[in-house]
Amino acid sequence: MEFTGQGINRRGFLKAAAYGAAVVNAGYSTMSHAVPSGRKQGETMPITIQHVDANFEREPLIRPFGFKGGYMSEIWQSVARMESSRGTTATGICTQSVLWSDASVFAGHSESGGNALMYAMSEYGLSLARGKTFGTPVDLLDSIIDDVYEYGKKITGNPHLRKTFALNALVGVDNAAWILFARENGIDSFDDMIPEEYRPALAHHHKKVASIPLFSYGVPLSEIVDAVDSGYFFMKIKIGQPGSQEEMLKKDMARLSAIHEAIGNRRTSYSKDGKLPYYFDANGRYESKDTLLKLLDHADRIGALNQIAIIEEPFPEELHVDVGDIGVRVAADESAHTDEDAIKRIDMGYGAIALKAIAKTLSMTLKIANAAHERDVPCFCADLTVNPILIDWNKSVAARLAPFPGLGLGLLETNGHQNYSNWNTMLGYHPCNGAEWTKTRDGVFTLGDDYYKKSGGILMESEHYESMFTH
Repeated sequence: MEFTGQGINRRGFLKAAAYGAAVVNAGYSTMSHAVPSGRKQGETMPITIQHVDANFEREPLIRPFGFKGGYMSEIWQSVARMESSRGTTATGICTQSVLWSDASVFAGHSESGGNALMYAMSEYGLSLARGKTFGTPVDLLDSIIDDVYEYGKKITGNPHLRKTFALNALVGVDNAAWILFARENGIDSFDDMIPEEYRPALAHHHKKVASIPLFSYGVPLSEIVDAVDSGYFFMKIKIGQPGSQEEMLKKDMARLSAIHEAIGNRRTSYSKDGKLPYYFDANGRYESKDTLLKLLDHADRIGALNQIAIIEEPFPEELHVDVGDIGVRVAADESAHTDEDAIKRIDMGYGAIALKAIAKTLSMTLKIANAAHERDVPCFCADLTVNPILIDWNKSVAARLAPFPGLGLGLLETNGHQNYSNWNTMLGYHPCNGAEWTKTRDGVFTLGDDYYKKSGGILMESEHYESMFTH
């Protein structure tokens, strides 16, 4: 079907998506495309998007997932479909996170209402993409992001909407554009798909990438200990708990003390000093530098300070604080919406950037990674509690970044297995489900020749998501 921009409900999508059956039945292969005749290897051609469509699923969580002072109970998985003027099709997937991308929208609406607003922005982005001709997906994103962002301000009634909200909404659109770009140009690998100007930032092929689980406020300490027992050595802990700043600090101190007492003396072969590195994410909950320094003073008193490898996004985005003298590596995440924002954070002393190809689009992530690489600032990949296929979109970036300082390998947070009720079913949607490189073993993903040859399966079709556009 062709999207008109007027808005279509979920039943309407399923009823009107009959055109998808013919596309899927054509048996389009993603792993053996020849370069179209008349062009040299490495040359690409402009692509015109002729038809678009969208759909979504609601995935329940095992328990409420808490951060930024709020809790999510389900996560929407939206799907964007494109067809070129040559009849080539591609389907991209997006995991929505309203709470992460703009907590004020989450707080101002019902959980479903906030998700519906983000989904409407995805649809709007597709309507803008229909009829456009682009050279690379980066060009396509550049041509629609500002309009989608302005549209988002209108429908949310929030003139200060965070740009990350618009980028999250466009992940599926952007992923579909990348797959379409690869198929139209006979490209069957992630490395060949990336434009030349962005390749220096993604020049490595790690054999191992650390698999980082996430532990939010309500996760029992016993589960953190169990994770270490099963081989995890680098874990992300949510801080910035609900309550006033005084209440938050008290809770965070107690949480840090309990964690350090439980696992502070455990060992790993991956860190230089053999100790477990700590990764704390405050999601902008600390309203002053002084409050954060009190937490770090507490960490120092209990002997945990030297194990803190990263404190991510401690302050509200609008709080411009120089963090170069904090004494630990501070990372920017959601405040680094764009490459320009990332540069501003680096200038403020931020010593790492959390990349989220699965939350800010691959196109914007390439720009951010490039800006950080040019300034010798390390990057790693953080999760958005995404589905198994999107894990491999993120892993494609993490596997190619320079080794993270002090660890010597790439870093990839992934916590979907900890949070989705239907995780085992969702694994079956991955076209390479069961491949060894999709599994965490002893705290790492092991990536061999098969992984790089297949590009993590991200350019292959998922039967499940394709079926959402057929009867």
